[in-house]
Amino acid sequence: MRKIIHIDCDCFYASVETRENPSLRGRPMAVGGDPQRRGVIATCNYEARRFGVRSAMASGYALKLCPDLILLPPRFELYRAVSHAIHAIYHDYSDLIEPLSLDEAFLDVSGLDHCRGSATLMAAEIRSRIEREIGITASAGIAPNKFVAKIASDWNKPNGQFVVRPEELDAFVAALPVEKIFGVGKVTAAKLRQLGAVTCADLREWPLTRLVREFGRFGERLYELCRGIDERPVAPDRPRKSLSVENTYAYDLRGHAVCHDELLRLIDDLRRRLERTAEEAPIHKAFVKIRFTDFSQTTVECVDTRPDRATWQRLLDQGLARSDQAVRLLGVGVRFEERKAVPEQLSLW
Repeated sequence: MRKIIHIDCDCFYASVETRENPSLRGRPMAVGGDPQRRGVIATCNYEARRFGVRSAMASGYALKLCPDLILLPPRFELYRAVSHAIHAIYHDYSDLIEPLSLDEAFLDVSGLDHCRGSATLMAAEIRSRIEREIGITASAGIAPNKFVAKIASDWNKPNGQFVVRPEELDAFVAALPVEKIFGVGKVTAAKLRQLGAVTCADLREWPLTRLVREFGRFGERLYELCRGIDERPVAPDRPRKSLSVENTYAYDLRGHAVCHDELLRLIDDLRRRLERTAEEAPIHKAFVKIRFTDFSQTTVECVDTRPDRATWQRLLDQGLARSDQAVRLLGVGVRFEERKAVPEQLSLW
């Protein structure tokens, strides 16, 4: 039985900014893009959330909800340095660490001797050290698998933790709304509810064949997760699945010619990032992402191991043909070939 801890720093960017400038404490504050250039909120503190401000919200709309909102531009170099210091703390407890972003990570602490082997005590000690040594707070979830640990870390936010013991896992998952299942977005949740599945307990009544019929391969994952089954290991060297660049424009792009000019700039930026990344996995697909002025979004992709400008231009034309709206966001990227485990040659003796 694994012991998994999921650590999630509270309002990470905003907390770091408050650490740097204590006068921000207790005031509604957010880190995000320029409202005059269609910027969005990256994160905000709890004071701002009381006004309805949320991550991924347009900065301009956030300021309408909270006119006194202090909006700061992001400082990613600072956040990366703080994240590095937090990960140094993690390494004092486990070598099995899987970062999900700058502010959250999984730790597998199974069979370790720290804190008498108690994952609950380890999580509390890690959180205490983050607050004492880094100057921000973090929340934690402790469970036998990654799926439940991640949900549990959100249970007692901010600056808290929640434990789901093995004997509690089944009942805990059964009561979860279907929206809590990893991979279930608004569209899938709405479909599940329309079909009568509101909680994981409801979903357990569906046979695997029905789930696969309704949701394809994802149906198999739904069948497992609604039962609290998640065998994914904590993977320190999780391979990159894709790489992309995108831009939200201050003014809508109108016309194919303007979009193609912007596409070429994005392609050049993507190639520079590919050179810096030095990803070992070969490219499998190319894609173009378009968000139109009405916020509808489409992604067009194709199999291409060596995409060139003509490939992305063709994908762009296909995407633009799906709407007569102007374009507010444009992105290009590649998906890498999935690495398959090399089978081990077993000895005869």
